[in-house]
Amino acid sequence: MKEIYQMKGMEVLEQFSSTPEGLNALQVEQIRQEKGENVLREGKKKSLFQVFLEQFYDLLVIILIVAAVISMISGNVESTVVIVVVIVLNAILGTVQYANAQKSLDSLKALSSPHAKLLRDHETVQVPSKDVVPGDILLLEAGDMVVADGRIIENYALQVNESSLTGESLNVDKTDEVLAQEAVLADRLNMVYSGSLVASGRAVVVVTGTGMDTEIGKIADLMNLTKEKKTPLQISLDNFSKKLAALIMVICAVVFLLSIYRDMTILDSLLFAVALAVAAIPEALGSIVTIVQAMGTQKMAKEHAIIKELKAVESLGCVSVICSDKTGTLTQNKMTVQELYRNDICTGPADIDLKQDLDRYLIYNMVLNNDSSISEGKGIGDPTEFCMLEMAEKYGIPYQDIRNEMQRLEEIAFDSDRKLMSTRYQMDGRDVIFTKGAVDVLLERMTGIAVSDKNGGFTVRKAEERDREAVLAQNQKFSENGLRVLAFAYREIEAGMALTLDEEKDYVFLGLVSMIDPPREESKDAVADAKRAGIKPIMITGDHKVTATAIAKQIGIFEDGDMAVTGAQLDAMTDEQLDEVLEKISVYARVSPENKIRIVDAWQRKGRIAAMTGDGVNDAPALKKADIGVAMGITGTEVSKDAASMILTDDNFATIIKAVSNGRNVYRNIKNAIQFLLSGNTAGIFAVLYTSLLGLPVPFAPVQLLFINLVTDSLPALAIGMEPPEREVLSQKPRDPKTGILTKDFLIKLAYQGGLIAACTIAAFYIGLGTNAVTASSMAFAVLTMARLFHGFNCRSNQSIFKIGMKRNWWSLLAFVLGMILIHLVLLVPGLKGLFEVSAITGFQLIMIYVLAFIPTFVIQLIRVVREYIKK
Repeated sequence: MKEIYQMKGMEVLEQFSSTPEGLNALQVEQIRQEKGENVLREGKKKSLFQVFLEQFYDLLVIILIVAAVISMISGNVESTVVIVVVIVLNAILGTVQYANAQKSLDSLKALSSPHAKLLRDHETVQVPSKDVVPGDILLLEAGDMVVADGRIIENYALQVNESSLTGESLNVDKTDEVLAQEAVLADRLNMVYSGSLVASGRAVVVVTGTGMDTEIGKIADLMNLTKEKKTPLQISLDNFSKKLAALIMVICAVVFLLSIYRDMTILDSLLFAVALAVAAIPEALGSIVTIVQAMGTQKMAKEHAIIKELKAVESLGCVSVICSDKTGTLTQNKMTVQELYRNDICTGPADIDLKQDLDRYLIYNMVLNNDSSISEGKGIGDPTEFCMLEMAEKYGIPYQDIRNEMQRLEEIAFDSDRKLMSTRYQMDGRDVIFTKGAVDVLLERMTGIAVSDKNGGFTVRKAEERDREAVLAQNQKFSENGLRVLAFAYREIEAGMALTLDEEKDYVFLGLVSMIDPPREESKDAVADAKRAGIKPIMITGDHKVTATAIAKQIGIFEDGDMAVTGAQLDAMTDEQLDEVLEKISVYARVSPENKIRIVDAWQRKGRIAAMTGDGVNDAPALKKADIGVAMGITGTEVSKDAASMILTDDNFATIIKAVSNGRNVYRNIKNAIQFLLSGNTAGIFAVLYTSLLGLPVPFAPVQLLFINLVTDSLPALAIGMEPPEREVLSQKPRDPKTGILTKDFLIKLAYQGGLIAACTIAAFYIGLGTNAVTASSMAFAVLTMARLFHGFNCRSNQSIFKIGMKRNWWSLLAFVLGMILIHLVLLVPGLKGLFEVSAITGFQLIMIYVLAFIPTFVIQLIRVVREYIKK
């Protein structure tokens, strides 16, 4: 039996019950039912029960379980019950957090999965890659990721990078010819494989394998799929937590020895030391960081920014330079044809007359030498290309009929180095090359110019210098008004002559087409926000310098004193010369992919964190090089999306600024949650050390420390992580990524806030000590718990509560109310009082608890109000 690569195209189509026009809806559904979705089977995921059990593998939890066993043996049933309840609740919380984080990651994977362009039932459609089925007709072009295995049935200079499959880094030239002999995978030149990338050219492919039936699916069967890696922030926090744990264990050992010295039993001393360790170590820190980051990425996804890796959230807060494409990112990406220039005059699209040969040749060039299409009213492909189809549709030009009548014979795809696209057709019985591209490039290859005659035809006369000057002058006028301009030309060649790069010469000039892509309304405000945030916005474009500068001035990127340079000028500079003027350059025009990499490299030499946007195949290296690569979700190729760490689903510059704001806010919230956890834990340690060193009774029973750990750690810290962004977030300078969380100022803040709470806790202890040791412990326990709940409001922001308000974060209010209800149940419900070793509290003592618990928050807020008043 012949292999697929040994069959003719029609044989392959017959084998998969398909046609050159594609499958119909009924066939697609039947095949999907049989073959399933086009996805790789992932390794067996952990069940929630497995995740729940894993929560007990932690060293601290094991210590706690040992403590529970010791309590049970010693007859302390109440402590055992509370410890078990705390352990189980923490395990449930950890399981819920895992499930939520996994759900977030799964939804992000779905959002960032590639799409495929298919021919189904005569119509070109774009579908998610998972919906591709065997027998589908797949349309490939430069920049696409191949989403399934397939046999090429029409080939137009297709080159594919199959390094992900074969390890061969060079691009492979493909063919649609039958391969008679047996061939190894790398030599099957008429096949394409899932996971490979289209480097150039175009092809029509019949899908022969999807999901686990692909070559890459066979490999996936032999290996475990990727494991989630911890982010740099999580790693640094883990290291910090280990050091903190070691320090606290030393403190607990000292407390244990002091307790024995003060004639406590070894069992009670051990229980107290273990409880102090569990209460002091912020074991919820790692999961809180993950959840805050996952929630941040979900929020960004809703605001059209898909973060592919959690670590990118951290980097966003440090971005100080954004190198942005102009088209579609800063502008509306709604190109419209404005004017056409031919016969030395400009006219609007409404004046096109297909009875005039010159107009006919120009229009044929516009719609045939064009890879875009319109499906259900939406343009698919390059906006510059499909705006020409929209123009034709608007003015009643039957572009689809023209395409159906004229068969494309050969093509050379556009690339940013030559800045041309060429196709070969038969027109009026002659072989014709249609070419479009940059005006200056095409003029260099022009030898003739088409001029209309009175009978509706046109003649070709030799192009003179004055003709070139006239075209350049008109191009200059268009560009000064912010218009994008494409030049169109044609050339007749001998029948059967192959279309090669060498044949892109001796052209007859047909005309210019000017298009406008106006700035987005929100771009001007977004640029202003970027500058206020200490971020330098830079425009990088393939357009003329004049055009780029005109748009950059409109939206505020280009200001007096700034520079605009072309790719050629950049190439002429040494690195030292570039470094001298780098800060002044706001616009780069006519750039190459190599120029983009050099620009990013120059900013990185200065120690700046640079974001770079891109949408093409050639942008991929620059996206990889940048600290944050930003791909366009609408116009971006799959290669660019694969290389990027963030994808914009709306291709909007303003979305990048929103993402930066969210990235800064996520980092700020994590830092504030850490501040809350550590300052509260510090207060507890200070109080225990104070009473231990002065030989006073222990301020907390072990079960009370466990209650504090449960009620005042996870929920308020998570609520702080939900704090929405403040406008002031964009008024601060970008964060230095080398600066850790535990700075000198941060540690001072921990010490003074923890000291305040500890002082009020000790004051309550002394008031209760006037009655007895149990009352002293009860009051200290109540004050520390309530003070930490109040302190949650302080840690929401560095601003006063009067400035940020209470309504911005309902989660914070909910965590506070829930915590207050639980502590009052412990203090006032008779059954719980015995369980938590709490004595009866008088009305005066309860009032003193409220006052002392509120004093730290009052002092912290008063300092902030005074500071804000002085700033005014």
